[in-house]
Amino acid sequence: MAETSRPLVAGNWKMNGLRGSSAELARMIEGAGDVAARTDLMVCPPATLLASFASLAKGTPVAIGAQNCHVEPAGAFTGDLSAEMLRDAGAVAVIVGHSERRALHGETDAEVNAKARAAWRAGLMAIVCVGETNDQRAAGKTLDVVNGQTQGSLPDGATADNLVVAYEPVWAIGTGLTPTAADVAVVHGFIRQHLERRFGAAGRRIRILYGGSVKPSNAAELMHVPNVDGALVGGASLKADDFLGIAGAYL
Repeated sequence: MAETSRPLVAGNWKMNGLRGSSAELARMIEGAGDVAARTDLMVCPPATLLASFASLAKGTPVAIGAQNCHVEPAGAFTGDLSAEMLRDAGAVAVIVGHSERRALHGETDAEVNAKARAAWRAGLMAIVCVGETNDQRAAGKTLDVVNGQTQGSLPDGATADNLVVAYEPVWAIGTGLTPTAADVAVVHGFIRQHLERRFGAAGRRIRILYGGSVKPSNAAELMHVPNVDGALVGGASLKADDFLGIAGAYL
């Protein structure tokens, strides 16, 4: 666990959710109770739900984040949303560099770095994702890939207040496959060393989340691996019972 930091369990809803999904958020808020006393909770819905979710969650233990942002604060970028717009809608954080953005939209480490800096410019916490594909893993390049992504994607000046790193082995996302606790410990320990080397004392407090087929049945084991400070949850975050069940690993 990062020094003096509370764990964070963040739900990435991806391209899922309609207005009626606010009922699921309400159930999460209602059930947060004991879990929220020990753990920071966040839901990152699609942009269409951001403002309504932020309104519903205001004053509750559940924070609302976004899933992506443009690097510029405004301009002629049809279909894009700036970090300032996300903040204005009620977000407190934004996910950048998710593997799906890297793979499907060709986002580079430099672009992810720029988006993280845009998040900071708008007063948002950046949740920067890193992780290897199955081919990279099979070739024994996991740490090389993670090293390159952390070097290139994390801006200078990171602190525990403005940055969270999420390790998401791409081969484990939505496949039901999960690394062993030992595998996770190796990568998270490697990321921690990078953070400490680069950011000094601040690097010891920056939270490192694990993401990749996290569910209530494996959360207790994964959340207690050294240097795992919470989870970035995909599909299991769409249901209140599952999401709170994962966060309940810290009770």
